[in-house]
Amino acid sequence: MCKFFSFCSNGRGQYLFFDIKDIEKIENQGNKKQYEYDSHTSICNYFKFDEDKCNKYEYDPEKKEFKIDQINTKDDSIEAKDWVERFWNDKLFLTKLHKKNSGDSNSGNWNSGNWNSGYRNSGDGNSGDRNSGDRNSGYRNSGDGNSGNWNSGNRNSGDRNSGDGNSGDSNSGNWNSGDGNSGDRNSGDRNSGNRNSGDGNSGYSNSGNRNSGDRNSGYRNSGDGNSGDRNSGDRNSGNRNSGDGNSGNWNSGNRNSGDRNSGDGNSGDSNSGNWNSGNRNSGFFNTNEPNIRIFNKQTNLKREKIIFPIYFNFDLVFWKSIDLLTIQEQKKHPECKTTGGILIKLNYKDAWRRSFDNAKKEDIEKTLKLPNFDYTIFEEITGISKKDFDIKLLED
Repeated sequence: MCKFFSFCSNGRGQYLFFDIKDIEKIENQGNKKQYEYDSHTSICNYFKFDEDKCNKYEYDPEKKEFKIDQINTKDDSIEAKDWVERFWNDKLFLTKLHKKNSGDSNSGNWNSGNWNSGYRNSGDGNSGDRNSGDRNSGYRNSGDGNSGNWNSGNRNSGDRNSGDGNSGDSNSGNWNSGDGNSGDRNSGDRNSGNRNSGDGNSGYSNSGNRNSGDRNSGYRNSGDGNSGDRNSGDRNSGNRNSGDGNSGNWNSGNRNSGDRNSGDGNSGDSNSGNWNSGNRNSGFFNTNEPNIRIFNKQTNLKREKIIFPIYFNFDLVFWKSIDLLTIQEQKKHPECKTTGGILIKLNYKDAWRRSFDNAKKEDIEKTLKLPNFDYTIFEEITGISKKDFDIKLLED
């Protein structure tokens, strides 16, 4: 490779050299033939000119020194010296050519922007490479001030962010240390809500996952402030509660430490009354368990002596994954794209119907064997009629 600016002539006033457009074209195609832009051999190869039939010259525009390298055809050195001195009336072209920059004040190479120490930047002030944005130390950013890579947003230390100020990756939201968030200030991943340390939340400030509610450390809650899972109510440490403040499970009532209570403040289970430590009481402050009264009639049996069908145990809330949602449900609950589904809350009779429809024939038959069974009373409570039983029992 020759020193300074190199060019060739055919001895008849035609001068060949690499100008900026030639260099940009070659570099955009990856310079597969490894051309050296101040080499006589590369100049002849690129322009398909016989190297042994051309004159070769060099010029130092800073010292204004002209040098004859070889004369291989008619001597046109006087004309060549005059041409190159007029051509080099701006010595900034030397930096642009030999550093391959079309922009100004670049210490890096192949920049069309200005003040770049990196390479191939169309933006300004980049220390990284291939940035169309400005002041990036990372690579291939169209945004500004990124230390990460492939960001269209600004001030990201992470990669592939369209939002701003993210240390995580692939965020369209802002200031996320997690990945794939459309919301803001999330340390978790794939959140459309804000300030979540958990994943897949459309709500806010959740440390748990897939919550549409707020401030949950548990999972899949549509309510708020739950440490348990799948609650539509609030402040539950237990699971699947539609009521509030329960440490137990499956309560529609409030502040129960027991399970399946519709009443409030029970430490026992399945109470419709309040403040019972015993089970299955409709009254108040009971410590024991009464005999079962069923279908408005008393029996001499305790609960454990009666076998209830499996379908009697149903949830008032259930998780419906996104692949099972209708188009209308997806439009009504856009957060499902983040959480992966929604928590469906049913009214009491709808929950009975859903469970009945999914029950097996032998389970339906157990219903008819309950003490004091009465179709009219059962329909009043559940919405399920004798006709529904008859159709169900005809199923194969």
